[in-house]
Formats: sequence, structure tokens, C-alpha cells
Amino acid sequence: MAHYRQVSESKREQFRRYLEKAGVLNSLTNVLVALYEESEKPNNALDFIKHHLGVGPEADDSESLRLELNSLQQKYDQLLEENKELRNRLLQYEPPQDVGTE
Repeated sequence: MAHYRQVSESKREQFRRYLEKAGVLNSLTNVLVALYEESEKPNNALDFIKHHLGVGPEADDSESLRLELNSLQQKYDQLLEENKELRNRLLQYEPPQDVGTE
């Protein structure tokens, strides 16, 4: 059983060195220190960690993009409706021209 512990500890040490070499331990340490030093702890620590690690879009960016998309969708719908109205008005004053009947 002592041999199993040595193998297990050896694998753990290899994994720790791998994480250290890849910069993972340093990054995690920096984020955890930043969380520790926060005067007002965030409600969701995981979101704080994700934000500071740069995982996924930032909440502010995502919300502003969502608002912009909504605004542009409304503008698009308005323009489609305006285009439809203008086409109908144009048809009242100019009958449709058939292609090749000139």
C-alpha cells in the first residue's frame, strides 16, 4: 500500500508541476487574491473568477450587445414596414410594369 501512495503522490506532483509550468497556478492564485482583497464580496464568486480569468463575454458587454441587437431588430422591422408602405404608395401612382411588354 505504501507503493500505491508513492505512485499517487508522484502523479500529483507531476500534475502540480504541469499546472505550475502552464501558468494555471499563478493565474488562479492572482484571481483568488483579488477576490480575497475585494472589500465588498460579490454575490457570485464563480462569476467573479470567470470574469477575472476572461472566460466568456463580460456581463456588461453581453448586456450592451443584447440591447443593441434589440434596438437594431426594432429598426429593421420599422424599415421593412416603411418599405412596404412606400411600395404600396408607389403602386397607386405607377402601375406595375411588366417586363418585355414595351
